[in-house]
Amino acid sequence: MRRQSQSRLYTVCVVMTLTVFAAFAARLADWQLLHGEEYREMAQNAGSITESSERIRGEILDKDGNGLVVNETRCRLTVDRTKIDNSTLAYILDLLAQVGEKWTDELPKDCEDEKALCQRYGLTGSEKRLHDLISVRYGMEKAETDRFDLAPDLSQAHAGYLSERLQGMDGVEIKTRFVRQAEQPTLAPHLLGALGAISAEEYEALSGEGYRLSDRIGKFGVERALESTLRGVAGEKQTYQNADGETVTVTTTEPKPGNTVWLTLDSDLQAIADRALEDNIHAAGEDCESGAAVMLKVSDFSVLAAASYPYFDLNRYSAYGEEYARLLSDGRAPLFDRAFSGTYACGSVFKPCVALAALQEGVITPETEIFCSRIYDYYPSDPVACMHYHGTEKLTTALAHSCNYYFAEAGRRLGIEKIDRYAERLGLGELTGVETGESKGVLAGRDSDHWSPGNTVQAAIGQSDNAFTPLQLATCAATIANDGKRLQTHVVSKITDYERTKIIGETQPKLAAALQIDKKHLKAVQNAMCEVTRNPEGTAYGVFGDYPVTVAAKTGTAENAGSDHATFICYAPAENPEVAVAVVLEHGAKSVCAMNAAKALLDGWFQKTAN
Repeated sequence: MRRQSQSRLYTVCVVMTLTVFAAFAARLADWQLLHGEEYREMAQNAGSITESSERIRGEILDKDGNGLVVNETRCRLTVDRTKIDNSTLAYILDLLAQVGEKWTDELPKDCEDEKALCQRYGLTGSEKRLHDLISVRYGMEKAETDRFDLAPDLSQAHAGYLSERLQGMDGVEIKTRFVRQAEQPTLAPHLLGALGAISAEEYEALSGEGYRLSDRIGKFGVERALESTLRGVAGEKQTYQNADGETVTVTTTEPKPGNTVWLTLDSDLQAIADRALEDNIHAAGEDCESGAAVMLKVSDFSVLAAASYPYFDLNRYSAYGEEYARLLSDGRAPLFDRAFSGTYACGSVFKPCVALAALQEGVITPETEIFCSRIYDYYPSDPVACMHYHGTEKLTTALAHSCNYYFAEAGRRLGIEKIDRYAERLGLGELTGVETGESKGVLAGRDSDHWSPGNTVQAAIGQSDNAFTPLQLATCAATIANDGKRLQTHVVSKITDYERTKIIGETQPKLAAALQIDKKHLKAVQNAMCEVTRNPEGTAYGVFGDYPVTVAAKTGTAENAGSDHATFICYAPAENPEVAVAVVLEHGAKSVCAMNAAKALLDGWFQKTAN
């Protein structure tokens, strides 16, 4: 009986022992066979340091490959605060002083307790460059990482000099970095855009795409519209110690620079547009302080120039600080993009639209006579005044003279719905499709809260609620020049890889709308627009009467508070259109200054194409 009890006890012990060993074996198998790689990675990561390389953003070029926004190579000297001592720091500061390079000084100017800081940083009063060492150690203490940018902006020549003297010194490193710069900082700043710190809302929306709170992101213009194309991928390296105590570095993500964006802009024409705007705004009158000009290529509706005045220095803006605050406080709103987002009462440049609609809808013919007695009062509550007593007008002379009476009557016969239908096809009150963002504008009648028949005659001469962007006005002129075919307006020509060797994508002309008008009607309006510049009584004859190229055009002044806005649209050569231009001068009073700005752009285009 006793032997049986001992046997049972022995059996139980054996079973329990085997069970324990089996559990251990199963656990070891789980650790090493099933999840071995996972646990090894966890152990490795627990003692590893992940370092991200700088993200290389793609560059922005003009149509000929000239740099607009580029990455300039700079150098920086960094120190590791866990490895560097005070004597080494003093030596580095001496070297920087010798070559005239600045170092990061974040010590408050009103800091009086340097004695306490000396004790905190282990410094003594006898040490060379005591104040500078306190400043550097203070900056290191404030830094979020062990790596501190002691000299963040070294010249390449001085970087080479310092590298020779600091070679092999532990905790000291000179690295290259890229600084984003506008090559011509006042050239098209509204269009190009700038980078800024990522906001909390942006981070929440983009964190799944690898963005970090420390990232900078495109805030407006091309930088924002093509953020995903320009951004690039940062490289990552992981450093850890293996079982033998050796330091191992593994690249976990290969860096990839962003793609290069080629715009349709012509830098020379853009510079001409900027100068012409500034000069003619100053010449226009005391309350004219701003305006915009846009030039499109008729064959594909690409943007050759898009100027908004006042402009600003993109490089100084990107640094924020006092310059950014100054721009915000400027009453002329220089940060506002008037070319693509400014909406203006357009005045008589709207009349070609009404002429096209009236001809196609059969309410007039080119020979229809309307007698101008100066005051059009069909609707007594909405009278329209003409600038002159024109007497009997037909389409050609009415457009050349810009007769309000004639177009008020044509608009009354049409009605606002038909006027709006043709305006939309011409791109007025419609998004043009440009990649960087734009205003849709306001189309009278369609976008008005209240409407009466009398409002229609005001809308027909470009008044009432009509408000369009200079980009839309240029698109309208280009559509008339392109025989009624409106293409999608665009500012991006193509995308290539960073090295500019491989084309990733190209913008192809795309039909946005068709005017749907008989050729004879279109030709009648095109001929009438030529009379604006060729007829001695035409409103643009004074500027373009002896111009060597035939220009089809329309002038305009639009009533508003203060002096009238001055507007002008044109295309040339009229026989075989190449470019279309729109100019708007806020409070420009008379359209002659707007015409002169457009003429400067045409001069620039024909000089370039003649060479």
